[in-house]
Amino acid sequence: MSMVLEPLQYLLGAFSGSLVGLTLGLFGGGGSILAVPLMVYVVGVPGAHVAIGTSALAVAANAATSLVTHARRGNVIWRCALMYTVAGVAGAFAGSTLGQAMDGQKLLFLFAILMAVVGMLMFRARGNPGVAGATCNREKAPKVLGYGGLTGALSGFFGIGGGFLIVPGLVASTGMPILNAVGSSLVAVTAFGLTTALSYAFSGLVDWPLAAVFVGGGVVGGLLGARVAGLLAARQGLLNTGFAAMIMLVAIFMGVETFTTFI
Repeated sequence: MSMVLEPLQYLLGAFSGSLVGLTLGLFGGGGSILAVPLMVYVVGVPGAHVAIGTSALAVAANAATSLVTHARRGNVIWRCALMYTVAGVAGAFAGSTLGQAMDGQKLLFLFAILMAVVGMLMFRARGNPGVAGATCNREKAPKVLGYGGLTGALSGFFGIGGGFLIVPGLVASTGMPILNAVGSSLVAVTAFGLTTALSYAFSGLVDWPLAAVFVGGGVVGGLLGARVAGLLAARQGLLNTGFAAMIMLVAIFMGVETFTTFI
């Protein structure tokens, strides 16, 4: 599907894409949770479903770009990433089935609480450098698959924001440094985004020209984000602190926006 958008909207699309790419390159997650509001409120895409479908495709492409950059820098632990992703995709199918039975605003409020808890845990562990060269052997496999399945289920259940949970899940299940978790998480972010984008594309809910400029901006942002992530990771706990702070800010925003659903 292609809408008739103004030239300014395409410029705003490229700018929004660069912000999403920067977030993905820097933190591994957060792209999907930023992309939809940017599509709706900044670019001005009229239909929510088109915004979701187009942003899912853009996030998958931007995550793949950032993944290439991180892989070249040796930040991706492939066995862990693939195990986590396979379990996550399976969990996402189960989670999305349960999530569809709940009120959307209540889901977002519960997700905000979950994000706040994850943010606090990440902040408490900000000084932990992780185990360099962490691998996913047979002993760790059940834990990695378990965390992957749970992350996927939560991502599917809440519909957005899986990337925020993937990085903490990888750190908790493998003990790897956060820079490796950021790089490895992009395998799952790409897979999750592509799965969502394909289902929307088959329904004609993707605006291809907008997706193209969004991805173009994202490529530039992703390259910058991956470079900054490497610099921050070299400073003890700075990347962990930044990741935790970003999660907490989004959690507070979402909590305030959806609190009224429980009053």
